[in-house]
Amino acid sequence: MALNIISNYAANVAHRNLTASDTMATRSLAKLSSGTRVVSARDDAASMAIGARLNATTESLKTATVNVNQANSMLQIADGGMATIDNILVRMKTLAVQASSGNLSDTERGFLNDEFVQLREEIDRIASSTNFNGIQLLGDGGDVALDFGDLAAAGSGEALVPVNGFDNFNITDNNYWATDTNTNTVTDNSFEVNINYAAGDQVIMTVTSTIDGAADRTQSIDITDYRTGGTTAISAGDNATLNFDELGLTFTVNTNFSASVATVRGDNTGASDFGTATDFNGSGLNSATGNIVTMAADNGQQLQQTVDFQVGAGNTANDRLAISFTAVDSDTLGGGSAGTETSIADLTDNAIDTAANAQSAVEVVSRAIDDLQRSRANIGTYQNRLDFAAQNLASTQENTESARSTLLDLDVASEMTNFTSKQILVQSGVAMLAQANQMPQNLLRLLQG
Repeated sequence: MALNIISNYAANVAHRNLTASDTMATRSLAKLSSGTRVVSARDDAASMAIGARLNATTESLKTATVNVNQANSMLQIADGGMATIDNILVRMKTLAVQASSGNLSDTERGFLNDEFVQLREEIDRIASSTNFNGIQLLGDGGDVALDFGDLAAAGSGEALVPVNGFDNFNITDNNYWATDTNTNTVTDNSFEVNINYAAGDQVIMTVTSTIDGAADRTQSIDITDYRTGGTTAISAGDNATLNFDELGLTFTVNTNFSASVATVRGDNTGASDFGTATDFNGSGLNSATGNIVTMAADNGQQLQQTVDFQVGAGNTANDRLAISFTAVDSDTLGGGSAGTETSIADLTDNAIDTAANAQSAVEVVSRAIDDLQRSRANIGTYQNRLDFAAQNLASTQENTESARSTLLDLDVASEMTNFTSKQILVQSGVAMLAQANQMPQNLLRLLQG
C-alpha cells in the first residue's frame, strides 16, 4: 500500500468499525436498561405488534376481573336484601296463621293486622332502597319531585300555601308515586286536597291520588279538633304533621291551618270548603283549581330487566354476561311464577283483620315465599357462574402474560454477554483508531532525510 499524508485509510477503517461497535453497544445498553428485547420496531416489528396486542389484552383482562368482582358484590347486596325480606315474610305468615285461629277476637286481629301491613310496607322500602351504585336490584327506586311550577297556573297547588296553613309536603312512598305505565312519565300523577264540612259538625280533610290520569286512592282524616279553639289547635309558631300513609304523603301545617278549619266549620253550607271556595278564607286564592299538585318527574332509578357486565377483553356477546333481575316488592310477591295470582299488595289494609281474610293471607304469603326463593335462586346461579368466569379470567390472564413475556421480555444473561462483547470491541476500536492516527507520523522520518 502506498504511503500518503492526504488520506488515512487505516484510521477510516478503524473509525467505521468503532462507530458500528458503539451503535451495537448502545442498543444493547437500551435493552438492558428497559428490560425488553424489542425496544423499537427495528428490533422485531412482528413481535412488537403481537406483543402490543397481548399487552392490551392482559390489561383488559385485569379490568374484566374487577368487573366480575363488582358484579359478585352487587349480587351479594341483592341476596342480603332478599334474606331480610324472607325473614319478614316468615313473620307475616306467622301473624296470618295466628289471626286465622278462632280463639282471637277482632280486636286482637286488629293488632296483628297493623303489624302485618307495616311489614308489607317494609318489604317495599327494602326493595326500593336496595341498590348498587344507583342500580336498582330488587324493585323500582322512585324519587319523585313535586311540581309547583308557575303558581299562577291552575292545578299547580297555588292554594296549598302557608297563608292557608300548608307549610310543607313530603313524599314518603316514592315507589308509589313513581308508578307510571304509559309514555307520559309521572307528569300525569297528582294529588288533590279537599277540606269539607261533614255531618255531625265535623271537618274532614280528604286527599285523592291520581296515577296515570285516573283516580287511584283516597284517604280521609277528621281534622275537626285542629280548628282554632280545638283540642289540637296549632299555636302561632308551631307546626303539626298530617300523615296520609296510604297515599305516601305527609303535610306539615301551621297555625293558619287551624283558622282554615274553623272557616270551613263555621259555614255549614259547604260554600267555604277548601276545594270549592274561589276566594278561600279571604286569601284571594282559588281553592277549586289550586288544590292539585302534580309530579314533576321520576328522578329515581327503575329496576332494569338485565344488567350487562363486561367479563372479557373483546366486543362480542361472549365477552358480556347479562344478569337478569326480578322485582321482589309487594306488588309481585305472591303473584306466582306466572304473575297472575293475588299478591300481598292485593290484600289491602285489612289483610288479616278477620279469620277469613287471615286464612286467605296464609296462602298468599306462602306463595310470596316461593316467589322470593325463585328470585334468590336466580341470584345464586349468577354468583356461581361469575365465580367460574373469574377463574377463567385468571387463567387466561396468566397465559397471555406468559406469551407476551416470551415475545418481548429480555434474556438479561444473554444480552449482558453480548453487551460485554460490544464493550470490548469499542475499547479495542478506540485503541486501534489511536494507532491509525499515529501512522502518518512515520512519513516525517522520510521527509527529514
